[in-house]
Amino acid sequence: MQAIEEHRWRELSDLSERERALCALSEKLSAQPTRMVEEDWQPLRDLGFDDEACLEVAHVVGIFNYLTRMADGFGLQLDAATERAAETGEGLQRRG
Repeated sequence: MQAIEEHRWRELSDLSERERALCALSEKLSAQPTRMVEEDWQPLRDLGFDDEACLEVAHVVGIFNYLTRMADGFGLQLDAATERAAETGEGLQRRG
């Protein structure tokens, strides 16, 4: 996750072809959405993604971009439990 956040995902040798295609598309769609062309989607299509699956990928990328921009724009900070989970990779525990 950290390599993806730091835009170093290309350095990771253990990513699958699918993961690489998703990272490449997500990176461009996030950073340069107005430069997206049909060929950018081709690696996903070659892996079996149809129109609906491509739209779902775009929605997920868009939602994450929206949420992080909102959180950053309002200066929201993670609570201690969420920050710990992010650092350790352990899931949050439900209260109840």
